[in-house]
Amino acid sequence: MAGRRQQVDDVRDGVELTSLDSELYDGAGATKRELVDYLDAIADLLVPQLAGRPLTVMRARGGQQPFMQKNLPKHAPQWIPTVEIWSNASQRMVRYPFCADRRTLLWFANQRAVEFHPTLLIWPDRVDCLLIDLDPPEQLGFDAVITAAMVVRQVLDRWQLPSVIKTSGSKGVHIAVPVTGVDIDDAAAATRALAEQVARADPSVATTQFLRSERGERVFVDSSRAGGASVASVWSPRVRPGLPVSFPVAWERLSSIAPGQFTLRTALNLLPQAGPWAEAFSAPVAVPEELITRGREIPSGRVQAMNTGKRRKRGSGS
Repeated sequence: MAGRRQQVDDVRDGVELTSLDSELYDGAGATKRELVDYLDAIADLLVPQLAGRPLTVMRARGGQQPFMQKNLPKHAPQWIPTVEIWSNASQRMVRYPFCADRRTLLWFANQRAVEFHPTLLIWPDRVDCLLIDLDPPEQLGFDAVITAAMVVRQVLDRWQLPSVIKTSGSKGVHIAVPVTGVDIDDAAAATRALAEQVARADPSVATTQFLRSERGERVFVDSSRAGGASVASVWSPRVRPGLPVSFPVAWERLSSIAPGQFTLRTALNLLPQAGPWAEAFSAPVAVPEELITRGREIPSGRVQAMNTGKRRKRGSGS
């Protein structure tokens, strides 16, 4: 039996919007209309951050746990552009969508797509930033993230690399370096080198240990966000209590903010306080060759974790 057609509450840019006054998802404390209105209002800022990048979204529906969606559903409109990419994890081709206009963003909003995770890569091979993700342990507050972020900035200043920062929409921050003229492998190497130098600059504050059990009370400097990896976009809401938004801030304001102040309901009113995220990408810089060379000698965090596991296994005699 075919499902009953939902009542259309509104039509914007040719997209039929349904069930707008229903709760976004169980316990969200916000309606689907609030999500649609926010994404529509922020479209001019958000869409340029998504355009040209294969997109993963996190959708939320009543009675279900939120879920990540990479593969565009077959029922999606034909006008949404896609690209098929082989997934080693699932051993199949995945049809990723692109979100290049307001109409597509509204369609995703009507699908209750709350989080927008574009790849760092502009398809097929353009790298426009190095990204460092600072992730604090559960027991530490945002002050620890601020301290670690300042260490990152000192390292970047040493290499004369410009940077911009945003809240992750969760507990940490994302620091981006707008770059040009670098390929995927070299961008990943440079990011590893920067993370390693941050950890060495203040090992009591920051660590590159991939295994949580090895981090202690230190902020994890995650250098794995490179190439085809995805990350929550600036301006994206997150499926978290209070529906926080990943929000850009000026470096000089970092010590005076709390990540929870930027939410689906407050972010638009706080736009005058936003940092120069998009503007920074109009003046990218070259990555120093020495930084790339150093990074090539550093294994990825996952490889380091595997080696640690092997050493532990040998030490236990099993």
